[in-house]
Amino acid sequence: MHLNTFGSSRGRPVLLLHGGGVAGWMWNALAKALQAEHLVLVPDLPGHGESAGEPYRSHEHTVTELARMVTEAAVGPAAVVGFSLGAQLTVKLASEHPELVDRVVVVSAQARPMPFTDLTLRSLAVASPLARRRWFARLQARELFVPQELMKHYIATSVGISRETMVSSVGDNLRFGIPAGWSEFPGRALILAGQRERKLMRQSAATLHAALPGSELEIVPECGHGIPFQRPEWFHTRVTALLDA
Repeated sequence: MHLNTFGSSRGRPVLLLHGGGVAGWMWNALAKALQAEHLVLVPDLPGHGESAGEPYRSHEHTVTELARMVTEAAVGPAAVVGFSLGAQLTVKLASEHPELVDRVVVVSAQARPMPFTDLTLRSLAVASPLARRRWFARLQARELFVPQELMKHYIATSVGISRETMVSSVGDNLRFGIPAGWSEFPGRALILAGQRERKLMRQSAATLHAALPGSELEIVPECGHGIPFQRPEWFHTRVTALLDA
């Protein structure tokens, strides 16, 4: 995976995981805000952005690679912040490698498997060429509340995503359920969902919270599926508070 780093190698490590259809650029402002005190690791997940040449295989494969990345780049456990697809990976990484993770921010993670996944994926495979159309990418960007100043990055990322990556990443996203080790994660956990997100997303946040005693759940007012884009200053403050706690 392509990896951008910010800050000093002596800083406390923070891993930022983007959502599907975007790339590490979504975290540029947060990474720069954190770099004074942290070593910030910002990968482009397989099939996305600068990692588009390596298709997305599975959540399992990606988490294995992320665990290796944290082990090689950081000294001590990392805080992990994940959005959407990246939030599922955050939960899985914390569940399977708690020795590498000491706190997490889970933003808009679907955590209830969807029915009729195969039918949905067949439809997605047929429609995947649309993702390479700029007009369609702009429509999708609105669903994520991507700001205008990042639109060119979103369009470039969307156009570069292959059918294989789209089907594999969305497939694992739709099938995702809470990993067995999540309830035993010993670190701090903040779980966020937007008040205006689909009911499934709010239910998923509640399920993740109920499964991990001591975690914190917050439903963010007036937000949809795009909290880091919709309320960036609030989000940065919330993340920093958790890192400093």
